[in-house]
Amino acid sequence: MNKNRFAKPVAVAAGFFFLCAAPGLTRALTSPTTPAPIPRKTLPTVRRKNDTRPRDDFSGLKYTDEKKGTIDQIHDDMKSRMDITAKDEKLSAEQRDAMLAGYQRMERSQIFKVLTTQQRKEVLRRIRARHLVEQEQQKKASPPK
Repeated sequence: MNKNRFAKPVAVAAGFFFLCAAPGLTRALTSPTTPAPIPRKTLPTVRRKNDTRPRDDFSGLKYTDEKKGTIDQIHDDMKSRMDITAKDEKLSAEQRDAMLAGYQRMERSQIFKVLTTQQRKEVLRRIRARHLVEQEQQKKASPPK
């Protein structure tokens, strides 16, 4: 009988203690330990300064007025797309750079389609020559093992 008199108040006190402590424990488990990081704003970059390949590959070609208009239209279209991409804050820096590089490749391929057969051959010759120079520079830069 003495055991029951002692057990009931202890059980009630333990229940009351856990009842009061439970909300604090659940808050500790559900609250974030660190606040979400604030994304850094980077300055939008439209074109990379070190990428001058399109101008080198297409420079010196003679265009008709119709082709000049088509090429200008391609430039304007890609520039507007690149400006929108550069201002998009949802993209990370790597995503933004990848999209801008993709737009530059699209621009070059569309301009290449406008060229005549002879102009295409000349552009391909320039690209091959540039690749050979780049390969030679890589061989010089990396010492043999």
